[in-house]
Parts: sequence; structure tokens; C-alpha cells
Amino acid sequence: MAELELMAPGPLPGITAHSLATVSSDSGSGSPAEEEDLGSPGETEGSPASEGEAEVLCDFCLGTGRVKAVKSCLTCMVNYCEEHLRPHQENSKLHSHQLTEPVKDRDLRTCPAHRSPLVAFCRPDAQCICQECGQEEHKGHAWVSLDAARRDKEAELRETQLELERKLRLNENAIARLQANHKSVLMSVSEVKVVAEEQFGELLAAMRKAQADVMLFLEEKEQAALSQANGIKTHLEHRGAQMEKRQQELERIAAISNTVLFLEEYCKFTNMEDSAFPSVYIGLKDKLSGIRKVITDSTVHLIQLLQNYKEKLQDFSKEEEYNISTHVSAVIERKYWTSKPEPSTRQQFLQYACDISFDPDTAHRYLRLQEDNRKVTNTTPWEHPYPDLPSRFVHWRQVLSQQSLYLRRYYFEVEISGAGTYVGLTCKGIDRKGEERNSCISGNNFSWSLHWNGKEFTAWHSDTETPLKASPFRRLGVYVDFPGGILSFYGVEPDAMTLIHKFECRFSEPVYPAFWLSKKENAIRIMDLGEEPEKPMPTSVEAAP
Repeated sequence: MAELELMAPGPLPGITAHSLATVSSDSGSGSPAEEEDLGSPGETEGSPASEGEAEVLCDFCLGTGRVKAVKSCLTCMVNYCEEHLRPHQENSKLHSHQLTEPVKDRDLRTCPAHRSPLVAFCRPDAQCICQECGQEEHKGHAWVSLDAARRDKEAELRETQLELERKLRLNENAIARLQANHKSVLMSVSEVKVVAEEQFGELLAAMRKAQADVMLFLEEKEQAALSQANGIKTHLEHRGAQMEKRQQELERIAAISNTVLFLEEYCKFTNMEDSAFPSVYIGLKDKLSGIRKVITDSTVHLIQLLQNYKEKLQDFSKEEEYNISTHVSAVIERKYWTSKPEPSTRQQFLQYACDISFDPDTAHRYLRLQEDNRKVTNTTPWEHPYPDLPSRFVHWRQVLSQQSLYLRRYYFEVEISGAGTYVGLTCKGIDRKGEERNSCISGNNFSWSLHWNGKEFTAWHSDTETPLKASPFRRLGVYVDFPGGILSFYGVEPDAMTLIHKFECRFSEPVYPAFWLSKKENAIRIMDLGEEPEKPMPTSVEAAP
């Protein structure tokens, strides 16, 4: 379509100091309808076109319940009611935005830098620009009119909605297959139990003890397979809920009438798009046939093997051919394939960057969350009025991330302060209320963590401590290769990545970044990966972040 062709660089056509005419690729002036929408310099506050004394409404309120705006942000170019203004008042990153008394939408269509009308959309920078912008920082870029850009982005939005619907269907199919797998696990394991009972019946009294041990072995594997499948099902249901929220967000964006706000909101949305979506492959039955063969072939020799039969079965269970497990695969982008070598430079790690935040529903009451849930501090003995939830830690000063890690490679960075901080991974099923050691991320076999004690780093797993010979670092890089079963911690410096410790893990379900602040005034901040690391502290990591 002609209106979507790129505009040639240079002064924006049809723009004067007193006109808001829309830019197009084949005309220097806008249509009468476009000019009416944008307003004209002849309109005054008292003219009919100025809408009289009509109230300025909040742009974020939806439907008929929109309330009166109390402020307008010239940086965001959005009107806010008192409720939706709170992020500008509470988030330090938004304190630099310029707030004014409420103004009409057409008055917001001005450039915050030049106070000139916004008349075009710069495609390379995905930004609405004025005539002065086109002659300065956006000079030489390709532009289209605002209306043409909106039509273009609306088409993208519709395609995104269709793609999201397709992913939702795939996710629902994956959940359905996992539900069907539950029955398959029960039936398949039951078949092996029958074979075992027949063989042990022939061995009379000498086989009774062996029979009980084998049945226990199979039941444990059955429960492990079911537990894994349930964990993955929960993860997929969570993914489905997130995608439904994103679908609602797309519907909200599509309903925005303000063109500038629409373009900005949609561009923010597309930057957060996650292309990974799951499918399920289940290979349990083939794996169980190996166990059946072991039991049948071993019957004639079992009298001599009564003293070591259990060890032999355990050896077979460790081999891939005979392992009992539920295998779930997903369509994974090429950059997450395990055949690729591990990264070694920070730039290589950043290709697996993931954005995480602390989950306020899991935070212990002595932990204070700040900076949009990206900083946590131990404020013992001061408690915070968090609601009682099953997911909240009660005894150990711990907090999990809101995001789970599953099927891919991930990388994030944290800054630690104070002796007694732990950073690691755990599974969703960690006990939140218990006082035993297995309720903290250093004391069980499904958690892995790195501890800074003020003098040195130590690694913890299954309540076992491993001292490490590593220099002190305030900024840590955490690399997770889920398919490869690797968790690595790095000291991050401006020109180097120093390996502190590497865990070799066997992940069977989605894992969550986990943090334990064991002492008063401990603090951990999740870093913005766009910030360059600072020079490391020479002897400690005690300075406040």
C-alpha cells in the first residue's frame, strides 16, 4: 500500500510551525478528516472544536468507568488518574518525567524535547517525531505518517493475536497429553508389576524379599514420573495464564484511540514477546520395556543373585535405555540448542538474558522488596504486613523469583551485599513453612546455591558445603543450561567473566531462582543487564548497593 512506503529523509513534508497536517508518503498534506482529528491553530479554548469545558479523562481507565485525570505526563504523553499516577510517584525511574495539570489528548501530541507537534513515525527508532527531530537526531532515517504507521502496527497486532491464539492451542494440547500420560504411567508400571509377580512366584520363599524390593523400586519410579509430569503440567498452565494476560493486553492496546499512545504501548509489548512454546513427547512405555526384559532374563540366575539383585536393578535404572522418566520436549529456538558451546564472554552470555523479579507472594516478612521487586533487603527485626499465603516462607528469610526457568538457557546478574547471602535455584515444591534444613535452599537435593560468608564463597547442595577458592565479587552472573543440566556462577567484571563454581544438575521440572538473606541488612539487587559492571571491590563485597 502506498501509505506504508518509507518516506525519504529530509524535512517532513507539509509541516509548518502552525500546522499539524499528517505526513504521508505521497502527499504533503493530510485529509480533512485527519486535520480535524489533529486540531488546527484556529481553534481556541472557547471554540466548539475545543470541546468546551469537558473533563480530561484517564487514558489507562477502561470502558465506561474512566475517571477524571489529575496529571498529564509530557514524557509519556498520557493522562493519568490518581490510581494510575502512582507508578510515577513511587518508581524512582519515572521521577524525571515531566508532569503537568491535565491537558487534552491533542495537546499531548507534542514532542517533549522540542514542544512541537508530533507528525511522523521513525521506523528505525520506533518513535513518534516532530519536524525538528527529523532534522536533528532522526535525520536520514525512514519515516511514515502517524496514521500509516498505526495501520502498519495494527496489522502486526492482528498477526500477533493470531500467533498467540495458536500458541494457546498448542499449550492446551500439551496439557491434555500430560493428563493422558498419567493414565499411561499407571498402566505401564502395572504391567511390569505383573511380570515381576509371576517371576518371583516361581522362586518361592527365597524370592519374597526380592519381590518386595523390586515392587518398591517400581513404585518409586512411578511416583517420580507422575510428580515430574504434574510439575510440568503446572508450569504449562502458568504459561497459558500468562499468554491469556498478554492476549488481554493486546485487546487493551487495540482499543487505545490515541495514536501516539497506541504506537508506544504496542512497541513496548512487542519488545517483551516470548517466542518459545511447548509441545509434548512422552517416551515412557519404551523405557519400561527395558525393565521388563531385565526381570524376565534374570529369573534363571536370580537364586545366585539374591544378595545383590537390588544393586543390579539400580545400575540398570541409571542407564538411559532403561531409565523410567517422562520426557517432555518443546520447540526451542536455535540459540538454545544444547549442541552449541557454552558462552565464555559476557556478550555471549547476554544472548541468553532473561528478565526476572522477586515474587512478593513468597517473600518472608522480614524481607523488604523495592525498586519494582528487583531489590530485597533483610530488615530484621522489622516485619512487613504481607498477607498470609501458602507460598510465603515463614521461617527462613527466603524469596523466589516470579519467573520459572525451563527447557532453555538463561542468564541473569545480581549484586550482593553483606555476609550471609545465598543465590541459587530450587524447585517449586520447596517447603515454605518448615524449620528444618531441607526447607532452605542449601539443605535439600533439589536446590543448588552459592553462599558468600564475608570472606569466601562456598557452594551448597543436599546440606553439603564445598569451600571455593575464588576472589570476592559483588556482581554475580548466573547461567542456567536447563537441557544440559548446568548451573554456573561467575564473577562479573568490566573485561572478564570469572567462573566461581559450576554445578552439574539433573533438572526434572521447572526451577526458580531463589535467594536467602540470612543476616540483618543483607541485600540483593537484580541488575539491569544494560548496565556495565563496575570495578570489583578489592577485598570484600560489603558495600551497600
